[in-house]
Amino acid sequence: MKQLSKNELIAEIINLEAILNLPKGTEHFVSDLHGEFEAFDHILRNGSGSIKEKVHSIFGKVLSEEDINSLCFLIYYPKEKIQLLKQEQPLTFSFWYRTIHQLITLVRFCSCKYTRSKVRKALPEKYAYILEELIYPYDEEADKQEYYERIIEKIIDLDEAEFFVSALCFLTQRLIVDHLHVIGDIYDRGPHPDKIIDKLIDYHSVDIQFGNHDIIWLGAFCGSQACLANVLRISARYGNLDLLENAYGIDLEPLKQFSRKHYDHNLAFKPKSNPYNSLTKQEKIDSMLIQQATAVIQQKLEGQIILRRPDFKMNDRLLLDKIDGRTITIGQTCYPLINSCFQLVDSHDPYTLTQEEERIVTDLLQQFQQSKRLEKHMSFLMEKGTLYLSNNQNLLIHGCIPLTENGAFQTVSFKGNAYSGKKLLDYFDRSVLSAFENRSSAIEELTDIIWYLWCGEGSSLFGKKAMKTFERYFIDATELHTEEKNPYYRLREQEVICQELLKEFQVDPDIGCIINGHTPIKVTKGETPVKANGKMLVIDGGFSKSYQKITGIGGYTLIYNSYGMHLAAHKPFTKKDTAIINGDDIVSSRQIIDRKVERIKVKDTTIGESLTEESSLMQELLNEQLKTQEKRN
Repeated sequence: MKQLSKNELIAEIINLEAILNLPKGTEHFVSDLHGEFEAFDHILRNGSGSIKEKVHSIFGKVLSEEDINSLCFLIYYPKEKIQLLKQEQPLTFSFWYRTIHQLITLVRFCSCKYTRSKVRKALPEKYAYILEELIYPYDEEADKQEYYERIIEKIIDLDEAEFFVSALCFLTQRLIVDHLHVIGDIYDRGPHPDKIIDKLIDYHSVDIQFGNHDIIWLGAFCGSQACLANVLRISARYGNLDLLENAYGIDLEPLKQFSRKHYDHNLAFKPKSNPYNSLTKQEKIDSMLIQQATAVIQQKLEGQIILRRPDFKMNDRLLLDKIDGRTITIGQTCYPLINSCFQLVDSHDPYTLTQEEERIVTDLLQQFQQSKRLEKHMSFLMEKGTLYLSNNQNLLIHGCIPLTENGAFQTVSFKGNAYSGKKLLDYFDRSVLSAFENRSSAIEELTDIIWYLWCGEGSSLFGKKAMKTFERYFIDATELHTEEKNPYYRLREQEVICQELLKEFQVDPDIGCIINGHTPIKVTKGETPVKANGKMLVIDGGFSKSYQKITGIGGYTLIYNSYGMHLAAHKPFTKKDTAIINGDDIVSSRQIIDRKVERIKVKDTTIGESLTEESSLMQELLNEQLKTQEKRN
């Protein structure tokens, strides 16, 4: 850092102190997106209802509800909405003039809590100078009124109105939210997690807390064969093999040929109904066969990890060696097997892959690690992702903090070292980062931990005693299908427990709250996302269409602005085109979680802490310079 002059220090201190007294920026929280790109994209564009709220506050007394909705959809989807309006009637000078004025008024309103420098950086390069002039017209009512009007008129005369309006709409979207938090599970179930990642890469400010479904994709990319088998099985189960083939360029033909050769028609493995596209007959068959093949490969590979990692304490999940013909013995009970497809399991050596399986897995793992687009996406996940985040006196975590029945932190040991609470999650974070950095070597000690995060009892992402994939596929005994949850999910209803968890992660328990995902809120059964007297907020309401029958809604999101927190409940999203045509927004209700008496300022935030420290350092440097100058005089 270069030495600053006295005048430079003074200017910097004034700037920092001014910024500290601005209202805090709006934070937007989303969770459990599960590949539902269109619903996520819509919520990102409308800021979970924030844009409509702003439009109402500005134009509520002068525009009808229909006009407000039309203006909002223009802001969300400017290009599509303009084309739709053009089909209805020619767009006149007065339309463009009125719309540009409305949008400029809205942009001024949205930009007022940012520094001019920050707004300038957000401006589209093509119109930056013009927009800056229009956004900051300090003497609009005086001598320069004609100047501003002429700018707008000339934009229309030169046929630039359509492009200028689009630029204003995207600028509004950019200014409405200062920072986005994604609390896990971008991948699996829905068809387009790749598009979600692409959108996030282009987003101006974002962080991610890993979800359990994200971690198996990361694990596969880092070299875990067991994680890869899970990714393949789940993709086949949800009819999403084209994500692997078309989005990431993975050649599944050898796996298809292998599955056709060794596995038979088995309706228990037919893919779940895909609401996005109709699979062909052959695609359904291939998904059914691949799911069988990868389910067996998964059991073998997971068994190998359990055998080489006794510290995982998962011997009860070794089930292939308990098979005897058409039955399996678990504990003291013998159960008949259903949907059997164990023809490639050697009863004398059940956890070893056949040579064909080995070739298939090795080839697919190599393809995963060599896919350029997948590398880009996994690198972004690692750059922006952690298991938890303590930010602005809130704790963000996808799954859980493992607890015992009495509310103490559950202790988990690896290689003779015991971890619990924050230290456990920090250990997991370090392991994931190290596995990613050493992915070319695929170090088993590291990739095994990533797999453990997917399904281990002490995992903060899984949060259950055991994953019962085998039992649900192959044993018709419902008592074996239940996956017992960690006590965290019961204890998080208690305010005192949440306060202890916040303390563990250096969050003020009187101010902060825990923001959780992972477990869908079953609104149809009366469940609420607000728990523990507001100390726990669970915002997984069911973005995934697979969950919406049991949740009854299309997801929860959270807005945290300078006035407090607002929880938004969303209707299930249909299709983008339908929403634009019908003006069908998907925010169904907003609930105020807390309303601050005084507006929260930047100085009250995590960024504010660092800016305060920086200002104090500048002040010390200035004082030293002044003392030196005084001595010289």
